[in-house]
Amino acid sequence: MTDAAARIDQLRRAIADANHRYYVLDDPAIPDAEYDRLLRELEALEAAHPELATADSPTRTVGARPDGGFREVLHAIPMLSLANAFETPGVGDDADDRTRFSEVADFERRIEQKLGIRSPVFSVEPKLDGLAISLRYEDGVFVQGATRGDGTTGEDVTANLRQVRSVPLRLRDVGQPPPRVLEVRGEIYMPRDAFAAWNAKALENNEKLLANPRNGAAGSLRQLDPAVTRRRPLAFFAYSVGEVRGLELPETHSETLALLRAFGFPVSPETHTAAGFDGLIAYFRRIGARRDVLPYDIDGVVYKLDDYDQQAAMGFVARAPRWALAHKFPAQEQATVLRAIEVQIGRTGAVTPVARLEPVQVAGVTVTNATLHNADQIARLDVREGDTVIVRRAGDVIPEIVRVVESGRPAGTTPWAMPTDCPVCGSEIVREEGQAVWRCSGGLACPAQRKEAVRHFASRRAMDIEGLGDRQAEALVEFGFVHSPADLYVLTVQDLVLMKTALDAATPADLLDAVAESKGALSLDAEGKALLADESVSWKDAGFLRAHLAVEPDGRLATRWAENLVDGIDASRTTTLPRFLFALGIPHLGETTAKALAHWLGSLDFVRTTPAALLQALPDIGGEVARSIATFFEQPGNVAVVDALIDAGIRFTDEGAPSPDLHERLDLAHLLATLPVDKLGEKSARKLGETYGTLEALLRANESGWTGAGASKAGAANLAAYLADGASRKDLLHADIAMRRLLEAAPARATRSAGPLDGVTVVLTGSLASMTRDAAGEKLESLGAKVSGSVSKKTGFVVAGEAAGSKLDKAQQLGIEIWDEARLVEFLTGHGLA
Repeated sequence: MTDAAARIDQLRRAIADANHRYYVLDDPAIPDAEYDRLLRELEALEAAHPELATADSPTRTVGARPDGGFREVLHAIPMLSLANAFETPGVGDDADDRTRFSEVADFERRIEQKLGIRSPVFSVEPKLDGLAISLRYEDGVFVQGATRGDGTTGEDVTANLRQVRSVPLRLRDVGQPPPRVLEVRGEIYMPRDAFAAWNAKALENNEKLLANPRNGAAGSLRQLDPAVTRRRPLAFFAYSVGEVRGLELPETHSETLALLRAFGFPVSPETHTAAGFDGLIAYFRRIGARRDVLPYDIDGVVYKLDDYDQQAAMGFVARAPRWALAHKFPAQEQATVLRAIEVQIGRTGAVTPVARLEPVQVAGVTVTNATLHNADQIARLDVREGDTVIVRRAGDVIPEIVRVVESGRPAGTTPWAMPTDCPVCGSEIVREEGQAVWRCSGGLACPAQRKEAVRHFASRRAMDIEGLGDRQAEALVEFGFVHSPADLYVLTVQDLVLMKTALDAATPADLLDAVAESKGALSLDAEGKALLADESVSWKDAGFLRAHLAVEPDGRLATRWAENLVDGIDASRTTTLPRFLFALGIPHLGETTAKALAHWLGSLDFVRTTPAALLQALPDIGGEVARSIATFFEQPGNVAVVDALIDAGIRFTDEGAPSPDLHERLDLAHLLATLPVDKLGEKSARKLGETYGTLEALLRANESGWTGAGASKAGAANLAAYLADGASRKDLLHADIAMRRLLEAAPARATRSAGPLDGVTVVLTGSLASMTRDAAGEKLESLGAKVSGSVSKKTGFVVAGEAAGSKLDKAQQLGIEIWDEARLVEFLTGHGLA
């Protein structure tokens, strides 16, 4: 045993040293065949002596396959993005460097001015074109690896990172105890030669090719089976640190990188230091000249202030540091012909024009489609079907059209126009005022938006359907069980069992076959339990189900999860009107607006029939939000789904009459003030309202009468022109009828005492121990407060719980009053709301 333990330790050290020399020092000491022999010997010894196996052994790199996905990881310190700098547009090669690279010059000048120094020293390095990750080591042992994600939360890919040989599983000895915690940030990438060799082999085997090294790296690291990742030729470079405990870092970033090398991490050999603007540009040019011969893809260089004290003095803006900058290389460009412009409908209804191109090679990738971003961009470029266009891959990744070659434009072309109707569902395509985005207004009924609609509908802050997470919601749509949120309320246990069968299928082909053929293999017994059919059924009926669903000892399918989900869906039938309105996913309608609608209008009937002109009269509902709500309920598809939901038994616990305060907000003057009539302002509208009282009386008068009542001549003339249009006159009459109907339903305004927080805006941040933030918000609202999600100068006070973040920081900067949880509880207790 002693001999085996000694040999195992010797082999582990030899393999770790070989990895270090190969990946960090670029000086391999043994051939690959010898490396493989050592690894096989170690595997055999550990198999014979399993009690000697350790988590950091080189043989333990193939981890368990995640069950359906990767769990989330909250980064202890956010993985920030960097601001980008590009060559100044329209500046020629003969321009001086500070003009040509003005964004870099501004970056360096701001640092000089802030720190009061000249020619600051930067750590400079290539900007690797791969996947950003964070490696966490505890007491010198690799324990967790995560992707960047959104910068705050990433995906746990620890098992897959163990497959990357250049990722050390244990820190090398540097003559001192290992740090308690060391997070190392860096880039997973696929070397160019390895990428080419992989694709050559795939071509020989008639397998799918990797699109490019970057996609190859990202896709390889996110494989559900770590064994697949192990076969991919991935590598790693370290470039910074995150959380550090039990280790005193050097004073500079460049010295920290040297320390990381000593710990066993590979660092790009192209990493250096440079002083001032001239040093930065010299490095940029030097790396740019070597870009095509480097063994890995890069899309620019990164500049970081080298001194950590200087970094701290510069600080951050938004989600990016002021002390670092990514200087991007110009994207590669090619000419091709634009054959057609089509529109795609996104998950949230956003309409994106897409150019269909003659295939062209750009930066090593065949491009057939390019984004046109939005209608404004198309108009700026004046791009038309049939044009010869210049295509580039922005950041060497996303294909986009840069400009039109006007000399190649065919005769007879016409400017492109946005379609009026959604190509998927036929609903109206609308443009948000003052915005570039267009949207399909058929949210609930549009197939392109189904997944997002169902996911949002079931979410915690909406209908809060317990057991129906994002993955289940998307699967129900993808596999044809749910076409709109209303279909959730007719789901059965058998449907859900079949859905899980589909969800666990190995391939789309298996999936379709299984769903189609397995229905006969399921039946329900008297207790509602799902049973497998007898063994005479085909493999894809019984065998497939046995392989992919949990089977209880008595032969029954384990369907408790499905029964619980059906119960959760049924429980959601009783809800509140604000939750339901928010669940519909109406653009711009958040939780606060949903509560306002419910408070002021009282019932779903009034919400869905009140025109935009009247919705604008409600507090905090502007014209764009009002139009969005009204447009949503004008679409036949949305109306049908809402009707189906009510028919399915959705009921509200808080419906009532419209607010009595509507009597002070709705009158003829308000109606006139909302009209798109030039020179007819609020003052003129008020005078006309006071003079005529009702729309009927106003319409009996004429232009001269309106002028005599106080409207300007121009305003009266424009009002007459507006009313001469049949459609406009009809809209006004409809709004007047809706207004009178609302006022008739609203009880007379009664005198009430003001709440202690009337007119006070409150923001809650962090977690509370004694109640949820939602519950706290509802109690504060009952006392008259308006609960907001953002801090501004108008905020009355901020309630800060545990782990309060940027909202607390901003409140402190603005000098806004801060309450802790104890003060909040004391206040609520004093008003009988503890």
